[in-house]
Amino acid sequence: MEFLQGQSVETTVAVAVAVVAVAAGAGFILLRSKKPKGCLDAENFKEFKLVEKRQISHNVAKFKFALPTPTSVLGLPIGQHISCRGQDATGEEVIKPYTPTTLDSDIGYFELVIKMYPQGRMSHHFREMKVGDYMSVKGPKGRFKYQPGQVRAFGMLAGGSGITPMFQVTRAILENPNDNTKIHLIYANVTYDDILLQEELDSLAKNYPDRFKIYYVLNQPPTVWDGGVGFVSKDMIQSHCPAPAADIQILRCGPPPMNKAMAAHLEDIGYTKEMQFQF
Repeated sequence: MEFLQGQSVETTVAVAVAVVAVAAGAGFILLRSKKPKGCLDAENFKEFKLVEKRQISHNVAKFKFALPTPTSVLGLPIGQHISCRGQDATGEEVIKPYTPTTLDSDIGYFELVIKMYPQGRMSHHFREMKVGDYMSVKGPKGRFKYQPGQVRAFGMLAGGSGITPMFQVTRAILENPNDNTKIHLIYANVTYDDILLQEELDSLAKNYPDRFKIYYVLNQPPTVWDGGVGFVSKDMIQSHCPAPAADIQILRCGPPPMNKAMAAHLEDIGYTKEMQFQF
């Protein structure tokens, strides 16, 4: 009888331990699977503090903004953008869209790479910003929606600062071990010094050689140059982007004249409207 009582006690303890273990495991899975809530508000502007401003070239700078806590995420879906509010040189309010170069895997902060134009109204605001100042931000904004594996390959046609949404999408795809989508990027600029995020792009091309190809095009190239010259042509698109097919998509983002020219090229080559998206 004592033996059976001992067994009963041991069984009760074992069951209790098992229940606790299962509950703890479930709690851990719940915590792991719970997606952090983003900091953005689509309807109202929120303030984010500038904690670092790094000049990259004479008219390009990287702005790092802190999120409310070190573990906060911005909460921006892949391929979407934010609206930034500032003041121009006359003190009038300006609102302009920008795409962060960071993802939600970059916790506690987000970054914007900004090309500042002499007459740009929002450029004035960014030029005047100092560490400690606050930026008014609203979002997410945008029509682009991405799910891993939704296409076999992307072709990307970017010009100037239009590289930022392409970079964001590219990073998200390449850094996801479960996403095998291939990316073919044509990136056009006027001069070599105008190329934004070149170090980061070249690093991605080096680290993911089978999944990411980049072809630079310059209107005014240096003496030694092995990329494209002039404007992006139909031949360049046919040589460096995936051919028209139901399981590919061509993304476009650049100055209005470039977007118009690229739309005409793509139509001539045979890409349907369903195969294209313009940021």
